[in-house]
Amino acid sequence: MKAILFDRFGGTEVLRQADIEVPRPGPGQIRVRVKAAGLNALDGKIRSGALESVFPTPLPSVPGLELAGVVDALGEGVRDVQVGDEVLGWSDTGSYAEYALATTVAPKPAGLDWRHAVALPVAGETAERVLNLLGVAAGETVLMHGASGAVGTLAVQFATARGARVIATAGPANQEYLASLGATATVYGEGLVERVRALAPDGVDAVFDLAGKGALEDSITLRGGTDRIVTIADFGARQLGITFSQGSQERSADRLAALAQNAADGRLVTTVTAYPLDQAATAQQVSDAGHVRGKLVLTVD
Repeated sequence: MKAILFDRFGGTEVLRQADIEVPRPGPGQIRVRVKAAGLNALDGKIRSGALESVFPTPLPSVPGLELAGVVDALGEGVRDVQVGDEVLGWSDTGSYAEYALATTVAPKPAGLDWRHAVALPVAGETAERVLNLLGVAAGETVLMHGASGAVGTLAVQFATARGARVIATAGPANQEYLASLGATATVYGEGLVERVRALAPDGVDAVFDLAGKGALEDSITLRGGTDRIVTIADFGARQLGITFSQGSQERSADRLAALAQNAADGRLVTTVTAYPLDQAATAQQVSDAGHVRGKLVLTVD
């Protein structure tokens, strides 16, 4: 099968297309003929070697944490999925490939296309996990740094659905986008503390940092301490006494199925930019540069 892999750490130039063996599903696994693979900022950080101490990566490695596609084969003991089912979920092997293995998947609704389906597993789990950690409730004000990406797109909607008010930061080009999702948008950078205080004179109740670009000090100032601040992007958080939340293995197929149905029904907005599989390096360059609106996706013929 065709797959994108890297056999050394570095920039996007280390990514290459190769022909490798089609994986065989083990007990409890399924094999999926991939139609779309989700691209996450974490993919580039792993590829660069920057996270080798946190996520040791055997080489060569196929990137990709999530997939959407058609079930192609079943491992021993699989009963709740059939060959030919259309699914979305988390990949056990890299999803930048024509085939990948998976253990936790949900049915893909007929009204949801592959690209928008694959925008849900990682971003949905991350957004809900952090909002739960923060204890976001109705009537509260939540500040989200760098909210225009895949996780932020869902987090804004989840928080407002809980009855919270969201103040969300992004670059000038994404102000209207965040407002369309239900947030009060403002730009990041110098003067942020003053802008947020003007928008929320009574203060902010919680902070969700998705940017990882020096926003934690301002967050501490706005909160008057480190309580109820969580980041998924700033690896200097622990030195400041702030919670860093990384990916969880507690993946819920039922919750993913509900999100997929909401997206299919139009009750949950997803925004995607798609590249063909052989342009994975270009897509990762875009991801590495930041300022992405919504989800970057690789499509597989």
